Amino acid sequence: MLLLTGDTFVSWFFALCMERKPKHKKLFLILDLIFMLGMLGIFKYLGFILGNIQFLFGIPKEIPGIVLPIGISFYTFQLISYDVDVYKNKVKAQPVFFKLLLYSSLFHQCIAGPIVRYETVAHEIDQRKVNINDVYYGIRRFSIGLAKKAILANSIASIADTLLPSGIENLHAQSTFGLWLGVILYTLQIYLDFSAYSDMAIGMGRMVGFHYLENFNYPYIASSIQDFWRRWHISLSTFFRDYVYIPLGGNRVSKQKYIRNMAVVWFLTGLWHGASWNYILWGLYYLGFLLLEKFVIRNRIPKGWNHVYTLFVVVVGWTIFRFENLNELITVLLGLIGLNGHGFVNLVATTQLKANIFLILFSMIACTNLGKILHIIFENLSKTGNQFFFYTYNIFNTFLIPILLFLSFLALIGNSYNPFLYFQF
Repeated sequence: MLLLTGDTFVSWFFALCMERKPKHKKLFLILDLIFMLGMLGIFKYLGFILGNIQFLFGIPKEIPGIVLPIGISFYTFQLISYDVDVYKNKVKAQPVFFKLLLYSSLFHQCIAGPIVRYETVAHEIDQRKVNINDVYYGIRRFSIGLAKKAILANSIASIADTLLPSGIENLHAQSTFGLWLGVILYTLQIYLDFSAYSDMAIGMGRMVGFHYLENFNYPYIASSIQDFWRRWHISLSTFFRDYVYIPLGGNRVSKQKYIRNMAVVWFLTGLWHGASWNYILWGLYYLGFLLLEKFVIRNRIPKGWNHVYTLFVVVVGWTIFRFENLNELITVLLGLIGLNGHGFVNLVATTQLKANIFLILFSMIACTNLGKILHIIFENLSKTGNQFFFYTYNIFNTFLIPILLFLSFLALIGNSYNPFLYFQF
């Protein structure tokens, strides 16, 4: 709380200084960035940096255990975007400190995103209007996100953890099929998890008059890695595009500088996700494929196969993302190509697949836009005058929210409750 309040105060102070003394606004922006990034570096990355120095040089003897404040990456980036936009005269500096504190501390999205730009909510801080449609939409969106998290993501995570246990020996003992099933389930879990947080944030914001932008656009239906990153964590991608990539020159530079710009962006993207080498490798991994698509692959992959290629790259990418221990990561990557010495399939993997097949299939469907398409179709059919579709559509919308909330409630209080257990083989 103190760090959030202090960061916001510094951001508020320097923004006012930039607006009132425009001749020195570049200096004020630099001072603000030094402070904001310095705080982020101390609390999130100091232990990582000192750990690597200790590994190379044997000093320091002890590394301080600094607790990572929740949400620090999100509200730091939000405040940086606010100050940069004030510097560029895109928004006016907020004269009232507590209103800027409201922006930085909005509990809907402060901890897990999306990264909300100040210009998106500046007007609504003072001029919010809430009607019954906003409340209904907000509750519906929140209920969908809660169900996605409590019922699907948590259940899928439990299976993924079983198939991808911690420890090199345990991973080495897993079959190739078991590892592939595990990383595919983790791929489902991480989308259902992240997008659920955004759904709930957007829903809660709408209930009180804030209109946050969408953060996910069904990334697993992407046809290329570039398309994937247009759909995945949109607020983070656009932040790095607008505040790092474009200021460096974007793509309107030489080939060498373009590669440099991309390398900086994807190194920072990986590092933003966590203070560990696997996150940096994950960012550079995507850098490699984005450069391949730009200069080599282009649009040469046939339609249909381009989707298969994208999903394969994404699944392997999430494998890198999951394992902070590099020895565990290497063990899994070798196991995925059958070099673990424990065969292609085992009883544990087949049992998990059979026992949870309906949950897995439903989770896969939940990662696509099929539900959205069907909802639009039934909505249009309900407007044609056909009484069957009219009543079916309205009954569905009436009972959707209480059913989702009830199932989510059962899942949360039961910890391992899973409505799909009734359909197990």
